[in-house]
Amino acid sequence: MMMENKSLVLPSWPFALRFLLSLGLLLFLAITASAQEQIPLPVITFGVDSSDNPSDIAVTLQIIFLITILTLAPSILMLMTSFVLILIVLSFLRQAMGTMQSPPNQVLVSLALFLTFYIMMPTFQQINENALQPYLSNDIGTEQALQNAADPLAEFMMKHTREKDLALFVHFSGAERPETREDISFFTLVPAFVISELKTAFQMGFMIFIPFLIIDMVVASTLMSMGMMMLPPAMISMPFKVILFVLVDGWNLVMSSLLRSFLER
Repeated sequence: MMMENKSLVLPSWPFALRFLLSLGLLLFLAITASAQEQIPLPVITFGVDSSDNPSDIAVTLQIIFLITILTLAPSILMLMTSFVLILIVLSFLRQAMGTMQSPPNQVLVSLALFLTFYIMMPTFQQINENALQPYLSNDIGTEQALQNAADPLAEFMMKHTREKDLALFVHFSGAERPETREDISFFTLVPAFVISELKTAFQMGFMIFIPFLIIDMVVASTLMSMGMMMLPPAMISMPFKVILFVLVDGWNLVMSSLLRSFLER
């Protein structure tokens, strides 16, 4: 007598998954219900209350103002310091060498950030001595602290801003011709400083491109004369550009040029 083979039929995966989820949900609800009977849960409420003490309102406004300043800190760092010029020059260098993502963006941004702190250290020290420390010791108010902090930054930007760019924004602002630096609005000085830094960065980027462009032209003409039309010249020229950059100590030259562009101007 032949016995019939009966295979074990397993439940499908969607059914098993639903069963496990349902079981887990039931266990969670049971544990939550038992916990609520023994341990009281905290209640969090939000609201706006009235206050007869003006100092409470002043502290609240100061906290909101501080949060706003911290939110704008990256923009302040990029637009009012040497960060923009350094990062653009390093980006031009990587593109001229044709090394794709080497050094990666994180390395370039970190290097630009530390160079910015190195260049801006005298300015930051003035801000700390004239604005931050007196404000923390309650010797000056918030408005005076902001003014004392803005003066060193304005002096730094004024020293590295072209007169032509400054005149452009002064003209379109409708203000009178300034006699001294104090007559120039801070919001007029910042965009003039940014476009001046952009021009200087592009000039330095052009000078960096020239030697690498010559190598590309020599390699391309050599490959064409040898009949290697299908071989990308960038693949052959990149090692030569890298070894040239290493032999002339390129990082030292680039960093020296960047530091001199700020510290000797």
